[in-house]
Amino acid sequence: MTKTALTIAGSDPSGGAGIQADLKVFTLYGVYGLAVPAALTAQNTVAAFAVKAVPPDFIRAQLEAVFADIEIGAVKTGMLLTADAVDVVADVMAKYGAANLVIDPVTISSSGKRLLKKDAADALATQLFPLATVVTPNRDEAEYYSGIKIESRRDAEKAARIIKKMGPANIIIKGGHMPGDATDLLFDGRE
Repeated sequence: MTKTALTIAGSDPSGGAGIQADLKVFTLYGVYGLAVPAALTAQNTVAAFAVKAVPPDFIRAQLEAVFADIEIGAVKTGMLLTADAVDVVADVMAKYGAANLVIDPVTISSSGKRLLKKDAADALATQLFPLATVVTPNRDEAEYYSGIKIESRRDAEKAARIIKKMGPANIIIKGGHMPGDATDLLFDGRE
């Protein structure tokens, strides 16, 4: 049986991020990839110039279509952009008991473009974090959700403990935005 994974994220026409990048990774690992765009971007390898939300009813229609037809082994979210999109995704994930839910709380592009509205960030924490197998914030996102400044491994550990209280089974604070080596930190609730 072929393994499957669904990405729900923004579309990047340059192919370096969003659903296009997720599908490339799925393919590299021999996983059949499915994709539901939640937002559209005008971007290239240098910057994101514009972002447009996909209407929530259309996000729902896409999700219902794939869940009705294909057994989904894992789901990964990326840029959801709006609280309405988060509401729809959370509702459908709960309805179908989505397994192996990975929440990447994409907030701001590397060029500084806002990719998640404030009310959407709050909805993500209250509605999707509790359903997640793992939440994967970078340093800036972990600072936002934990409310603390991260300048050391000890700070990252403290932030992971705070985010864990929001309900995800595991937290991975990605180290790419940290000073020094890009070391990720995994917190499973015990260590």
